[in-house]
Amino acid sequence: MNVLLVAAGGAIGASLRYLAGVWLASRLGADFPWGTFFVNVTGSFLIGVVLVLVEGGSLPAGARLFLAVGVMGGYTTFSSYSYETLGLLMDGELAKAFVYVFGQLLIGFVGVYLGVVVGRLLGVV
Repeated sequence: MNVLLVAAGGAIGASLRYLAGVWLASRLGADFPWGTFFVNVTGSFLIGVVLVLVEGGSLPAGARLFLAVGVMGGYTTFSSYSYETLGLLMDGELAKAFVYVFGQLLIGFVGVYLGVVVGRLLGVV
């Protein structure tokens, strides 16, 4: 049942991400990744709301799987990244938060670069 909650939410989130990207590109142009920017910011906000409501008992535990893991996971993983960073900061784990934030950025860029290199070596591009 848990996998179905996550899968259903993920399908909704991924669809919303696509629609937001298309809509914003048609309104603001494609010279800046407005869709990604928008979903990362709104996803971060929404995961904060959802997880506080779940933790406070205003939403059932299943809502965490469906909304936070599924919908927000399909919509943007940046929301999880932001929430986890906030948790480290609120726990006073400043060094861990620093490593997490800058490690994700640096290693993420390295990962995407290596992926492009490998893709080109495989003749994809």
